[in-house]
Amino acid sequence: MTSLRSPVTADDVDAAAQRLHGRVTRTPLTRSERLSVATGAHVWLKREDLQEVRSYKSRGATNFIAQLSPAEQDAGVVCASAGNHAQGVAFACAQLGVRARIHLPRTTPRQKRERVARIGGEFVDIVVGGDTYDAAASAASDYAQTTGCTLVPAFDHPTTIAGQGTVVREVMEDLAEAPDVVVVPVGGGGLLAGASTYLAERHPHVRIVGVEPAGAASMQAALAAGGPVMLPAVDPFVDGAAVRRVGDSTYPLVRASGAEVVSVDEGRVCVEMLALYQTEGIVAEPAGALSTSVLDVIGIEPGQRVVAILSGGNNDVLRYPEVMERALVHEGRKHYFLVNFPQEPGALRRFLSEVLGPDDDIALFEYVKRNNRETGPALVGIELGSREDLEPLLDRMAASSMQAEQIPPDSPLFGFIL
Repeated sequence: MTSLRSPVTADDVDAAAQRLHGRVTRTPLTRSERLSVATGAHVWLKREDLQEVRSYKSRGATNFIAQLSPAEQDAGVVCASAGNHAQGVAFACAQLGVRARIHLPRTTPRQKRERVARIGGEFVDIVVGGDTYDAAASAASDYAQTTGCTLVPAFDHPTTIAGQGTVVREVMEDLAEAPDVVVVPVGGGGLLAGASTYLAERHPHVRIVGVEPAGAASMQAALAAGGPVMLPAVDPFVDGAAVRRVGDSTYPLVRASGAEVVSVDEGRVCVEMLALYQTEGIVAEPAGALSTSVLDVIGIEPGQRVVAILSGGNNDVLRYPEVMERALVHEGRKHYFLVNFPQEPGALRRFLSEVLGPDDDIALFEYVKRNNRETGPALVGIELGSREDLEPLLDRMAASSMQAEQIPPDSPLFGFIL
């Protein structure tokens, strides 16, 4: 397969759809009553979490590997991934009988590592190393150069992009009429590039909005700079979209399509993950909840037809305590303080009676340093009944005999708590 980049067209997406027919699941489009009521619009979810690999990544990987020459398939493939692309490659290789070496960063949740191994079976070798996706990508690229096997890009190749674009092509076929708005999660930009290219050609009146995490807003940085740029750092929490630099192939396609790109705070993503689980019974990974987390802030009009692509459901249940923590902090219902307690009997009881309100609860209490002085600092986490309870709490703290200092969420100390 040639390594030269070429433009992606709607015809390429059509060809990819034919190639993937019978190989990749055609996922359902389901109405969300919760989001429809909240926005006044008609909201559907494109359920890519119901793919066999629980994300849309099997589309691009299968489209890419299926077009390799017999000699290239015999030589094998290699890829780097935070988890979902790895599962897509493993799935494609198991189907096509192609061997793969898959590099995963150490931050990849164990649940995703185990699924990669299970999906790929005898066709996949897994290498775990590096703290970021970019480190894993560098190792995979070096391996491809030294062995002659083919590197399967997670997003930055026209063939991968065309495969990802089949998601929105199915949406257009399944709806009686084209939607007014399509909302797409953004990491490296492969899904947005494929979707926006297809819509710009076949349904130019459809508004398309890309959503990336605020801690990894690499597409917005590229659009502002006039080309892909390397972010100095990313927040790895939304691991499926925590990419420091968008692709050289994805960026110009997104720019040319006129797609809007917005970002969303990771805490808001956590709030939406919990809502999806508690109301719809959907287990979404952080990247999977990106598109539905912004529907109330992107200017959707009542009565519009809106499709949000729920891109993945590979979430490790062990992450839910952190998800709940981030959600409470984002909603203003959980706060942390350094409280200087008198080191005498009854000090904690007095704090509870003087400071806490009827709906407040101590979620964390830990002495930072014990000493023989008259007072000692303690880290105290307080969960409120509602965000409006914060000001009365602060007033009671100010009137108390104990000194208390609130730790703001943007403080470096907060990184040791979350």
